[in-house]
Amino acid sequence: MSKILVVDDETDLEVLIKQKFRKKIREKEYEFIFAVNGRDALEKVSEQPDVDIVLSDINMPEMDGLTLLTKLNELTPLIKSVIVSAYGDMDNIRTAMNRGAFDFITKPINFEDLTITMEKTLKHAFQLKQTLQAVKENNILKMYVDENVLNFMGSREYESTIMANETIEGTVVFMDICGFTSISETAAPDTVVQLINTYFDVMVKEIIAQDGFIDKFIGDAIMAVFRGEYHLDRAIDTALAVRNQINALPAFKEDKSFKPKVSIGIKSGEMISGNIGSASLKRLDYTVIGDTVNTAARLQDAAKENQIVICEGCYENIKESFICKKIGDITMKNKSKPLTVYAVIE
Repeated sequence: MSKILVVDDETDLEVLIKQKFRKKIREKEYEFIFAVNGRDALEKVSEQPDVDIVLSDINMPEMDGLTLLTKLNELTPLIKSVIVSAYGDMDNIRTAMNRGAFDFITKPINFEDLTITMEKTLKHAFQLKQTLQAVKENNILKMYVDENVLNFMGSREYESTIMANETIEGTVVFMDICGFTSISETAAPDTVVQLINTYFDVMVKEIIAQDGFIDKFIGDAIMAVFRGEYHLDRAIDTALAVRNQINALPAFKEDKSFKPKVSIGIKSGEMISGNIGSASLKRLDYTVIGDTVNTAARLQDAAKENQIVICEGCYENIKESFICKKIGDITMKNKSKPLTVYAVIE
């Protein structure tokens, strides 16, 4: 629905507007607000800042239309104004345009001309808001994405590369904040978000330090992927560092019984890397899938507080570099045989 503010000290205009646009008002395409002068109009805009356009007379008591134009530009430059006045001389037109008026209509009003002008002005106002939104989103994107990535996203190579699917060798790590659900059910939303972001920030720094990358945040857990040389060793180094850093954090000040701990599951192997999701929803996630990912998630489920759990295959690869303790066999969904698992100690 478009919101239109009509500013005129002649109350007859309000009646005419409601009559001429009754169908669009009834169908909720237009909502009209009325003010009797510029000062009243500014108060209306303060109360309802989602006004799209203003239709304003020039000659009014207390504050005229030309002064209103200046004040509106200072208050909210996104609102576009159309002057509707009997004073259609060139001086008034030029002054109005210089003060930011989008268009000018003379009285007596030709309502067909007014309708076309309103539609044109509303379209321009909508485009301005879209542009501003795009700028905001672009600035937010720049906060999180490297400039080289943004440049690549604008290239022809991007479209073909982003859809490339491949089988890769790597290590998947799932890190969960133990017992955080109980806090999220009792603490204030702002507190919950601030707290989990603090924990995530500690974990992410350690992942990045070992050249891992964050695949996704899942509730109060992180899924990270490591590729390249010694990817399993780097993943375990990260897990140990995360455990130490989280253990060093203080207890939650509003509930001293909660002190953050992590449970971690790690699995190496082949996985499929690709752009996965729904094209029709335009929601695609460049991620990894496969048995390696599923097993890592289930190892994390099996891990207790402060445990870093790996399978026997990973243990054989890193047993000379890390001290591990055998936990035993666990049964996993969709696995025909129990899986022998180990806890990484240090």
